[in-house]
Amino acid sequence: MITLVQLEYIVAVDTYRHFAQAADKCFVTQPTLSMQIKKLEDYLDVVIFDRSKQPIIPTKAGERIIEQARRVLAEANRITEIVDDINNKIEGDLIIGVIPSLAPYILPLFIGEFTRRYPGVNVIIKELLTNQIIDQLKKDTLDVGLLVTPLNDIAITERILFYEEIVVYHNRDHNFAGYDFMKPEDTVSPDIWLLSEGHCFRSQAVNLCSIDNEENNNNLRFRYESGSLETIKKMVESDGGFTLLPELAVSEGMAHIKHFMQPVPLREVSLVYSRNFAKIRLLGLLEQTIKESVPPKMLKPDRGDVVEWR
Repeated sequence: MITLVQLEYIVAVDTYRHFAQAADKCFVTQPTLSMQIKKLEDYLDVVIFDRSKQPIIPTKAGERIIEQARRVLAEANRITEIVDDINNKIEGDLIIGVIPSLAPYILPLFIGEFTRRYPGVNVIIKELLTNQIIDQLKKDTLDVGLLVTPLNDIAITERILFYEEIVVYHNRDHNFAGYDFMKPEDTVSPDIWLLSEGHCFRSQAVNLCSIDNEENNNNLRFRYESGSLETIKKMVESDGGFTLLPELAVSEGMAHIKHFMQPVPLREVSLVYSRNFAKIRLLGLLEQTIKESVPPKMLKPDRGDVVEWR
């Protein structure tokens, strides 16, 4: 007979790709975990993991079995969710992954209010790149992600939260100072500062401005790779040039900001989660709190056109 414990063990090994680490995460000894997985393999008459590889990887058959195991465990976890709903309990861990170009601006708006409303929820925040968030969602090491969509990934469900306007921030001596409004073609320039590779906002800037990565930064005194919009803002101020910023990164009364002509370019920010996600009620409460924390105008999808990045 197949047990939920055995399914938990194979999912853990798939997640951490190491028997000892998986055993530690499951709070059992490695021999116990290994014995239960071998017992499951014998029962199914199939090898789930290729133990000759380092790190350990699932076999082709194992991949399909583990995928189904994740679904089964998610459905089992929903029983607890149903009971919590009946008893009106809102508690447990909630692990949230947030991309770096969003975290410093959105977290201060909602996280304090959310934890005050739901003190029984233990919120854990991880700042990660988009691809890392997607990978960890699929491995169930994250509950939800806060990132830029659309992702166009059938394994991920997206709940749109709001739409941020994308604007230009330039040095005070830049020729953009004389512009009233920007057009995307105005920003095709080698004196633009961009986030480093792997950041979705960099990809949006490249798509919006039709930038050739090989030409980028030719007019700047040095090439600088950064994962921080705040650092790039400082570089614009001290060393010239310009950059693109999402709306939440623009502080009230900030000078040297230029808006694009209609249609205004937007980035779409969403809550995303794996289709196996079980804490649907908690997700809804998180979504509600975030939407209440941003300016109402940012909830409107008709304020411009979304710039895709994938």
